[in-house]
Amino acid sequence: MTAIDLWLIDTRQPAASAAELWWILDPDERARAARTSPGLRERFTVVRGAVRQLVAARLGVCPAELVWRYGPYGKPEPADAGELRVSWSASGALAVLALAEGRAVGVDVERLHDPRTAERMAARWFPFEEAWFVAEPAEPAERAARFTMLWCRREACVKAYGGRLAQSFGVPVAGPSPVLVADPGRLGAGPLRLCDVSVTGPFRAAVAALGDSPIHVNACAWKPN
Repeated sequence: MTAIDLWLIDTRQPAASAAELWWILDPDERARAARTSPGLRERFTVVRGAVRQLVAARLGVCPAELVWRYGPYGKPEPADAGELRVSWSASGALAVLALAEGRAVGVDVERLHDPRTAERMAARWFPFEEAWFVAEPAEPAERAARFTMLWCRREACVKAYGGRLAQSFGVPVAGPSPVLVADPGRLGAGPLRLCDVSVTGPFRAAVAALGDSPIHVNACAWKPN
């Protein structure tokens, strides 16, 4: 059993909190934040600042001194992290950070998609059985919920492998949570464990970890220091 610590980050923080977090970002993060609009800039700063605080606390280092390294497709990991594995995702007012020891991990959070596009996107990108699962409900809201759930699962798998989304489109991720994905296809060697995460508001979230041993998710909320 692998314990995954999942931090829920409310990105709607006061301007003063965002300003404090700004100073622990590295130059690249500040440059990326500066290229966005003011509202998006504060959310980006909160997400990256919270991630730095939480990862640095696990590693016993100063948040401002944390250095990121990036995989072939852009997945960030802390340099000199030892056995710690990291993944995060953000969607509007909510971000999530997953931390695991000795096991590659991926996490995704998504705001519920527009019901008008959910069925169309599922038909284009998902395996036939999953597209049918999304299209089955009569209620548009349920179709959107099913699509968003499967999309989160797929993104979590991609992030666990550090791959590209296109590599995951043929991988079946449906079924009652938790799911054992025996063959991740083009993403890499399997298997992998996948489970949904309960979050509040109009969001869905999922976490994935490489390997077949079970995972246990410990969820808690981040608050600014």
